Amino acid sequence: MTLAGTVALVAGATRGGGRGIAVELGAAGATVYVTGRTTRERRSEYDRAETIEETAELVDRAGGVGIAVPTDHLVHDDVRALVGRIDRDQGRLDVLVNDIWGGEVLVGWNQAVWEHDLDDGLRMLRLAVDTHLVTAHFALPLLIRHPGGLLVEVTDGTTEYNAVNYRISPFYDLAKVAVNRMAWAHAQDLEKHGATAVSVTPGWMRSEMMLDLFGVEEQNWRDALAREPHFAISETPRFVGRAVAALASDPDRARWNGRSLSSGGLATVYGFTDLDGSRPDAWRYITEVQDPGKPADTTGYR
Repeated sequence: MTLAGTVALVAGATRGGGRGIAVELGAAGATVYVTGRTTRERRSEYDRAETIEETAELVDRAGGVGIAVPTDHLVHDDVRALVGRIDRDQGRLDVLVNDIWGGEVLVGWNQAVWEHDLDDGLRMLRLAVDTHLVTAHFALPLLIRHPGGLLVEVTDGTTEYNAVNYRISPFYDLAKVAVNRMAWAHAQDLEKHGATAVSVTPGWMRSEMMLDLFGVEEQNWRDALAREPHFAISETPRFVGRAVAALASDPDRARWNGRSLSSGGLATVYGFTDLDGSRPDAWRYITEVQDPGKPADTTGYR
């Protein structure tokens, strides 16, 4: 894969999948603008150590050019200024990845709407849905200036899976279903300008927050299997990054327009692997093994 000369914006790249996507785009040679609210000078309400400057440095070390721009994607002037800077610096935008989320600390797990904290639920929707729409509003005019642009909406779960499975709470369910539908809707408009829009979901991702939840690090992540055996199907954030880099490198990516895609599914098409050389197909595993209550066994799934 080569993306030399490609200009990308990964919105929501402080940690997790956004960071993994930014690094893999950089590894393919792209110039990557990375945004988020946590910098070395200021933390978001997450109060975590990861920063957008670190992500930009990881992009540099991977072989690309990383540019960190502090941005709150709910603040219109912030996003307008971000896109204006990319336009002044580069005169183009080839890839937009909307990976803004910020809802982990707001989810009331397995709570009905009357049980869930209302302010938290509505805030989650603003962070998960409004941010994507605001960013698309300001960035897509630059993306369509040149034919061939790619919009990737990052979510949790494919359209097929989310259509028949209740996702944790009404607020979380709506947030993730909405992003899939959003990609499909954008695809209808972008196709007229020679651009492509897709939604992409990682599988069970070993993000920094997920590793902390299980009390492990990437080096010993398998120790978490004693607590949750199905975690064996998990993948690094770089796996979904390689999925997005593969899409961006594909001259025939328009064939995916409007589609809901997964990291594992795209790996079977493009042939990339995770960092350990495996190819986890998490959503097929979740559907065929985990959800039916079968014993954890990743044979044939990674």
